[in-house]
Amino acid sequence: MTTLHTHVDPSSDEFATNRDDMLTKLAEIDAEHAKAVAGGGEKYVTRHRKRGKLLARERIELLLDEDSPFLELSPLAAWGTDFAVGASVVTGIGVVEGVECLIVANDPTVKGGASNPSSLRKGHRAAQIAQENRLPVINLVESGGADLPTQKDIFIPGGRTFRNLTRSSARKVPTIALVFGNSTAGGAYLPGMSDYVVMVAGRAKVFLGGPPLVKMATGEEADDEELGGAEMHARSSGLADYLAADEEDAIRLGRSIIKRLNWRKHGPSPKPDYAEPLFDPEDLLGIVPTDLKVPFDPREVIARIVDGSDFDEFKPLYGSSLVTGWAQLHGYPIGILANARGVLFSEESQKAAQFIQLANQTDTPLLFLHNTTGYMVGKEYERGGIIKHGAMMINAVSNSTVPHLSVLMGASYGAGHYGMCGRAYDPRFLFAWPSAKSAVMGPAQLAGVLSIVARAAAQSRGAEYSEEDDAAMRAMVEGKIEAESLPMFLSGMVYDDGIIDPRDTRTVLGLCLSVVHNTAVKGADGFGVFRM
Repeated sequence: MTTLHTHVDPSSDEFATNRDDMLTKLAEIDAEHAKAVAGGGEKYVTRHRKRGKLLARERIELLLDEDSPFLELSPLAAWGTDFAVGASVVTGIGVVEGVECLIVANDPTVKGGASNPSSLRKGHRAAQIAQENRLPVINLVESGGADLPTQKDIFIPGGRTFRNLTRSSARKVPTIALVFGNSTAGGAYLPGMSDYVVMVAGRAKVFLGGPPLVKMATGEEADDEELGGAEMHARSSGLADYLAADEEDAIRLGRSIIKRLNWRKHGPSPKPDYAEPLFDPEDLLGIVPTDLKVPFDPREVIARIVDGSDFDEFKPLYGSSLVTGWAQLHGYPIGILANARGVLFSEESQKAAQFIQLANQTDTPLLFLHNTTGYMVGKEYERGGIIKHGAMMINAVSNSTVPHLSVLMGASYGAGHYGMCGRAYDPRFLFAWPSAKSAVMGPAQLAGVLSIVARAAAQSRGAEYSEEDDAAMRAMVEGKIEAESLPMFLSGMVYDDGIIDPRDTRTVLGLCLSVVHNTAVKGADGFGVFRM
């Protein structure tokens, strides 16, 4: 039998403590997400509505098929910076006329929708997701362009936004721009480089240089409408393919464009007759210990996210700190690698490399469930070849071509983050639980290493070492690393695609698996040299 059993006791004190801690963290994240939803605040939202305009998320809601989900991406981008949480843009994946699309909507209530460095980072990540998963892109445009005080951080890398649009078109993946308001200067190239352009009459303004710049550069007098209005672009320049009467009409036209694409997925369809997990996803709130040094059994997580709680474990007696095996999720086949006791030894590394090769032979996507402190260190393990075995696992992850999905449940430290397909290894999607932490190593370990190095340096100079200064340094470093390893900090940097409620893990992964099957799923034809 491959059906998993559970040993979770929801009535235990430990479970209750873990659950309360997780709910507290979720409440903190919800409060930060509410800031993104609030946009520029009541004053600017009211001003926007008085102009008869819809908010960014209202435009998205009207665009999507009724009662279909919207997988928002990077909602906490810019958290911890001087910019508004959410980075003045909403990105995500939703279904329009039955087609999964990448949607990007400027939030004009935040500095007129101007783009800052965090907006750029968020937009580039969204474009990468669209490219890797062959998703049509719909831009809901209303932006004053770059946030000029930050132009030095935007101008050079910002050109990639337009390059991505043209490359998408070259791959026969459509790009659509629905222009609701300003799209000026470099932003004018966004509709200019889209396959389809809809402009709202009397509202859309698209020009390389506005009236003040034109006056200064050429001496010519012109108003907004004659210089770049929707009517002009529909009748004279030809930039507008469709002229919408109002915002609702623009959204109707956008949906109509998608309807006529004759879009087909290239990957296999899921099995229609799958079963729900046998165990309550509500239990996921109490599984992860409040102290991440305490291990937990990832099979308890797997039992609550895979179809029928059915998991065929691979090499269960070998390298037991890493659980590997086969399952199905929302009807899609999946291979799973999940950390059981944190540390990765040589056996776990070799097991992982073989498992990843097998997944590539059968064109099976992979799911990485992170809770690792990294690869084992020490004389015995160095002599046993931990470097070459860890490199073998990282080699396999690097050269695997089946889609990878990653979820950071607990710790994700050091090279273990790499071996488990962290951000730098281009998983198609990477999400974090509120309990997750990620850094080069744990705060106490990093502070301890710096203390040892500083103590040795003082000894070599023959200088006295201050224990008081050492304690202060360790406390400062631990506090800094702890703050920088928390999921909200990492989400603010767009190092993940969002922090999710553990109870939503199955749904989120199901949406992601559907998205990755827009393109063909094909394993690697070869790998790099595995050092034996």
